Amino acid sequence: MVRVSQPAHYFSPDPGTPERRRRIEVELAGRTVAVQTANGIFSPDGIDKGTAALLSVVPVPPSHGAFLDVGAGWGPLALTLALRSPEAHVTGVEVNERSIGLARDNAAAVGAENAVFLRPEDVPADAGFDLIWSNPPIRVGKEVLHELLERWLPALNPGGEAWLVVQKNLGADSLQPWIAGMLEDRTPGAFTVRRAATVKGFRILTVTRQA
Repeated sequence: MVRVSQPAHYFSPDPGTPERRRRIEVELAGRTVAVQTANGIFSPDGIDKGTAALLSVVPVPPSHGAFLDVGAGWGPLALTLALRSPEAHVTGVEVNERSIGLARDNAAAVGAENAVFLRPEDVPADAGFDLIWSNPPIRVGKEVLHELLERWLPALNPGGEAWLVVQKNLGADSLQPWIAGMLEDRTPGAFTVRRAATVKGFRILTVTRQA
């Protein structure tokens, strides 16, 4: 799935370096929790600016449903969903095996027993989701990014919604019409794509599937 030369260390299944974990404290779902991060993953120092921008504007998730985090990293979005909605089923998909291990351990540490973390190929092809939150890996390149969005956005259930954060100077304004065109080609009239907010240089995009 990943065909990039840089920064491949956190977009590849194997970062290629010995793992060095460390403990940090972050705020998730309104509480301070201790989690583990490591070298060779995305945003090891804490919650990155894009994820923070997304979390600042997304509405409170429903209490029930099937939720998805695309590009879960060490888990901030998926863990927030799981902690906010303990009766929901939350799936975090990630290609980096080190990130998957960290996210699973972090879920256990913070009591997010309703969150699972999987490689994309381990998610059933017919799985549907009521809510998607994602800080997609823009730096993988346009082709791989498009493949990722083509895989997951059509998995929204009727009435479902996706929230994406994309840095403005990394192509957010061209990505929005591409998403709209891709979904219209697949299922005419079924999806609406709009810009919900701009936060400190990041575009927050929403994709809604008609009920």
